[in-house]
Amino acid sequence: MQEDIVIKPKTTVVKYIHEQSFCSKCNRPVIQGGEGELLNSHIGPVAKSAAIYLRYHIGISYRKTAELFRGLFSLNFVPASAFGFDKKAALRGLPIYDDLREKIRVTDSAHADETSWRNDGIGHYAWFAGNEDLAYFHIDRHRSSEVAKSIFGDHYEGILIRDRYAAYNGIGKEWQACLAHISRNAKDISQEHNLLPQETRETATERFCDRIISLCSDACKTGSDLNHGIIPWESAADIEKQLNKKLAKICRKPLKFKPAETLRSFLTGPEKHSLFTFLRHKGVQPTNNHAEQSIRHMVIFRKLSFGNRSQIGIKTHSILPSLVQTARRQGVSPIYFFRTLFSSDNKTAKAALFRNSS
Repeated sequence: MQEDIVIKPKTTVVKYIHEQSFCSKCNRPVIQGGEGELLNSHIGPVAKSAAIYLRYHIGISYRKTAELFRGLFSLNFVPASAFGFDKKAALRGLPIYDDLREKIRVTDSAHADETSWRNDGIGHYAWFAGNEDLAYFHIDRHRSSEVAKSIFGDHYEGILIRDRYAAYNGIGKEWQACLAHISRNAKDISQEHNLLPQETRETATERFCDRIISLCSDACKTGSDLNHGIIPWESAADIEKQLNKKLAKICRKPLKFKPAETLRSFLTGPEKHSLFTFLRHKGVQPTNNHAEQSIRHMVIFRKLSFGNRSQIGIKTHSILPSLVQTARRQGVSPIYFFRTLFSSDNKTAKAALFRNSS
């Protein structure tokens, strides 16, 4: 028995015949678009939406997108036209993109991360902020606290899940340190320590790293069990006390190996309160894996396109990935959303993006 598919692409051609009026204020003839029509465009909204989806979710280049449409659908356009689709969608989607940022600023909790980016060969950074429902990307020249505040605002009251990067300090009423980062840091310290000559190694450092890795693993499993209801939430406070006791015991004595001592100082310093925030607030995750998985799309896209070449490209590559990922998190087909964005007003497009349009 053999299973296969039958590709039967169908390109629909619609001819629109308009009545025409004359506007005395504009001093030019005007027409009104028909249902599903994009005025002054030979390519329809579904094709444009599919091209954007292929580029910003699948990761296909403009040239390959044009070739795919030509080979599968006998629909011909040049790669520059695909760039025009993006530019038009970004322009129409800008108000919704700005609205996404405002929604991020009032969330109960959000993840944050950033990665390197290139614009015309100059180093930039792609920032991410979001949660299970929203995704917001922003490409900026700088990696400073001013950029973080421009995303979250000066008075963000939610819980920020992040790594230990100082640019996020002061954002959110509390923050959750990524335990996966701390565990990874302990593994790196252990590997670096093992490269030392045998006579200079410190048994206390090896034991410290192993116990921190184990503690972070146990805490992450506890967080998962709490979120899935396996462990009742009422026991979270007692679990936090137990973890703090274990941490204090692990970090009791100073270490001679400087990287290990630096980590120990952080774990015993004033920011240790951020290690188990997830045990004080429901729905907060103990790791920042959500942000890393979200920004992974930008990392892959960076490898394919080597960044962008202009300020328009920066805006486009910030807006469209935000809309694509938000649509997927809202359970909405990105193709359906962009078709609505192209052919309807901003209010209708916004309602099409969110499950709860209120």
